Amino acid sequence: MAVLWLVIDFSYILQLVCNYVCSSPQGHAAPALYSMWTETGFLKESELFSLCQVESNLEGHPIPKQQFVDVATGSLGQGLGVACGMAYTGKYFDKSSYRVFCLMGDGELSEGAVWEAMSFASYYQLDNLVAILDINRLGQTDPAPLQHHVEKYQKRCEAFGWHAIIVDGHSVEELCKALSQARHQPTAIIAKTTKGKGIPAVEDKMGWHAKPLPKDMAEGVVKDLQARIMNSSKRLYPATPMEDAPPVSLCNIRMPSAPAYKQGEKVSTRKAYGMALAKLGRYNERVVVLDGDTNNITYSEIFKNEHPNRFVECYIAQQNMVSVATGCAARERNVVYASTLASFFTRAYDQLRMAAISESNINLCGSHCGLSIGEDGPSQMGLEDIAMFRAIPTATIFYPSDGVSIEKAVELAASTKGVCYIRTSRPENPIIYSSNEDFHVGQAKVVYQSTEDKVTVIGAGITLHEAVAAAEMLKKERIFIRVIDPFTIKPLDSKTIIEHARQTRGRILTVEDHYYEGGLGEAVCSAVVNEQGFTLQRLAVAHVPRSGKPNELLKIYGIDREAICQAIRKMLSGSANAK
Repeated sequence: MAVLWLVIDFSYILQLVCNYVCSSPQGHAAPALYSMWTETGFLKESELFSLCQVESNLEGHPIPKQQFVDVATGSLGQGLGVACGMAYTGKYFDKSSYRVFCLMGDGELSEGAVWEAMSFASYYQLDNLVAILDINRLGQTDPAPLQHHVEKYQKRCEAFGWHAIIVDGHSVEELCKALSQARHQPTAIIAKTTKGKGIPAVEDKMGWHAKPLPKDMAEGVVKDLQARIMNSSKRLYPATPMEDAPPVSLCNIRMPSAPAYKQGEKVSTRKAYGMALAKLGRYNERVVVLDGDTNNITYSEIFKNEHPNRFVECYIAQQNMVSVATGCAARERNVVYASTLASFFTRAYDQLRMAAISESNINLCGSHCGLSIGEDGPSQMGLEDIAMFRAIPTATIFYPSDGVSIEKAVELAASTKGVCYIRTSRPENPIIYSSNEDFHVGQAKVVYQSTEDKVTVIGAGITLHEAVAAAEMLKKERIFIRVIDPFTIKPLDSKTIIEHARQTRGRILTVEDHYYEGGLGEAVCSAVVNEQGFTLQRLAVAHVPRSGKPNELLKIYGIDREAICQAIRKMLSGSANAK
């Protein structure tokens, strides 16, 4: 805590070491953090001058490749949600005495995600959580909406169920007193500060956001501040933190037994997902599941009913749910799964990209993907989720097609680094695989083939079943096709796809319950772009769909078995005409 107090009280001094005046979004206060590391002997003072240089680890915002940094900062309004996940873990999973501190700027308090987190912390009585609000009045281009009206911030925090204390943010004594108060609810320390305090030319003035001081001004200010430091007799001796969190091992997390499904039995992948979570939870007590008030349709309620103390209801606040998941997974304390409808993850995209930058290992499940959900209509249909997760550098995308493969996906996600996304469907479909089938990330499965195959068809989820049905229909016409289940869309098993496509004279047809842009078809296009003599056709959803029965929608938008048959006949007819 001594470090935290110094950062708040003397951050402007430390920032000047690097010739910067930083603003209220506190990721920008990275120079203050790095200066604290120098004060404690972790960094050499000379290393500070490598700030933001390409060969330096001292980046413009803290990132996890630096020691002591658990999550990245920089995108505003997310820190408190992550802190909620850490605090929830400390109070309810670790049952430890540690406290979580989140330093925030007044500019980011305009972000709705902050207030989602405020609500979450209050509801779960996270009395081990302290948010310090640096109210310095000025934003990047204009003053913050409430400027220095700290009593309004106090009322807002209190309305969300927090204990809110107003202090002079430049007074170490007031900060110490606020931090040591008895707590029975989350605490917000509203620290009134002045941007650029102690520097007359820039104090409380606009136009200095992240700008270096001129050299002559900087030298004069540094001399003045050094004199103040030398004349200060204040010394802080905080108590040594107590380490009472239990040891945790997340190694070798596996299912206790093979899947129990029988081939031909029908089950939806969303229900199989919930059953897989509960099963994995029996094996390791650090498996934690979050949901956004959809647990009865994502089927995470199966886990909730069996392991209620490890289920976290985040309600309809998907942005905060992803941040809380990132916090719960931080410091390798838990294996975290978070579930909601696939379409709802789109509103949390910024949180997802920051989870990747934070090197977070979180597992997400998007249910009700595609237009195959039927009557609920396009607002509920996840039709852009594959594209979204394909753009995230650390993401692995599982798209299981039956109960066996979904159970394997849940198991593999537990030990796969980065952001894992599992795509599940609403309709019930038959089990394809035997219980002893072996699955690996980036390894496709050939589910239907013969020596006479003319086209390689690649489908996933509902469209894999449509492709198998099309293969049976075409077989009666003496037209033979090969059907591949990619299992993971990212990484895609390019080797298997190319190998089998060559055996079908380079002819590939992809079919997906997703928009054309960014989905399975484009992933396959990228995989075979350098191959000579390949012909690739794609079937996908071309327009914003409408409500209807699943089979009707698959037919209308051209991704059902009949559409697959028609596309293959056309491909083969074109090949014959070309000859």
